[in-house]
Amino acid sequence: MNRNRIVGLAVGLLLTGTLLYHLGSRGEDAAVVPADAAPRLNMAAPSFQLTALDGAAYQVGGPRDKPLMLNFWASWCGPCEEEAPALASLYDKYKDKLDLYAVNLTGNDDFDQMKAFATQYKFHFPVLLDYKLEAAQKYRFQVIPTSFLIDKNGNIVDVLNLLTPEELEKKLQKLIGI
Repeated sequence: MNRNRIVGLAVGLLLTGTLLYHLGSRGEDAAVVPADAAPRLNMAAPSFQLTALDGAAYQVGGPRDKPLMLNFWASWCGPCEEEAPALASLYDKYKDKLDLYAVNLTGNDDFDQMKAFATQYKFHFPVLLDYKLEAAQKYRFQVIPTSFLIDKNGNIVDVLNLLTPEELEKKLQKLIGI
């Protein structure tokens, strides 16, 4: 199991390098964001609005009714596949106390493969489509999957990368106050 996890992480890091290359090669028209503009713990989560697979628009930023787990992923990402069953299970368990938005890096993913992935892993939470990678650029993460835990006040309280299901559940319980 540990060997598979190490291989999965290595593949994920290589694929993330490709993602970062594509994020950085969007041309001279792309806005340059200074390094100190990257989101930090206990700071307001960057705002954005994206459309989801269900056709609804979802907003991130500002106060919320429930805490939010914002998960950035792609269907080609091995570690994302490893994390997917836990996300689906924990969302189903805590959906009354927690929102979960899975932001697909659609600009670097195959739409049909992404839809099949979401169906295969029974994602009952919104799958947001980041075609222009604008949300990804605002959050400035280095690897996927990366999740941001955002409290009811709209502040980032934790940043997560591929935890065991037990570790992830403890983080979510802390976020929702259990």
